[in-house]
Amino acid sequence: MPDDAIENELRKKGYQNICGVDEAGRGPLAGPVCAAAVILPEHCDIPGLNDSKKLSEKKREALYDVIIKKAVAYGIALVDNHEIDRINILNATYRAMESAVGKLGVAADFAIIDGNRLPDRLQIPMQAVVKGDAKSVSIAAASILAKVTRDRLMLQMDEIYPVYGFAKHKGYGTKLHCEMLLKHGACEIHRQTFIQKILQQ
Repeated sequence: MPDDAIENELRKKGYQNICGVDEAGRGPLAGPVCAAAVILPEHCDIPGLNDSKKLSEKKREALYDVIIKKAVAYGIALVDNHEIDRINILNATYRAMESAVGKLGVAADFAIIDGNRLPDRLQIPMQAVVKGDAKSVSIAAASILAKVTRDRLMLQMDEIYPVYGFAKHKGYGTKLHCEMLLKHGACEIHRQTFIQKILQQ
C-alpha cells in the first residue's frame, strides 16, 4: 500500500507543496491520454487509497470524491488522439503531465512522477518513482483522478460511438474492440498510429 514516506523525506528537505503525478490511457487504441497532479496535505489519511489499477471501478469512483475534497490542490489534463498521433504517445503523456501540474490551484515546488523518466518542460525539481502509484500516496491519488476522468470520458464516447463497446474496454485493444474496428473501421477518436497493424490484417 502507498504511504507518505517519499513526501515526508522531501518535506525534511524544505519542500512544502509536493505533487504526485500519474497518467492513464497510454496503451489504448482510442481516446486521449489523461494525467493528474495532486498535492495532499501532510498526514493526509484516505482509507483504501491505492494504485488505481488495483481498485474496482466503484472504489475508484468513491475515492475520486474523497481525494478532490481533501487535496490541497489538484490538476487534470487531457491530450487527445490527434495530438498523440502527431507527437507520439510518450511526448503526449509528458505534455498532459506538464499541463496537469500547471493547472494546480497552488503552485507545486516539487513533483514526484510515476515511471522511470521525467517530462522535460517542468520548471520545478522532480523525481521519478518506478511503480510510484503503489508507493506514494500523492501518486496513487493522481492515478485515481486520471483513471476516473478518462473512464468517464470513454463512457461518454460510448454513447456517441456505440458500435465499438467503449463502455466495456475504455478504448483498450481487447478482442471485442479489434473485431469492431475491423468491422466498422476507425472513428474520430481512434489513434491512427496505434491501429494501422490491426486494420492491415
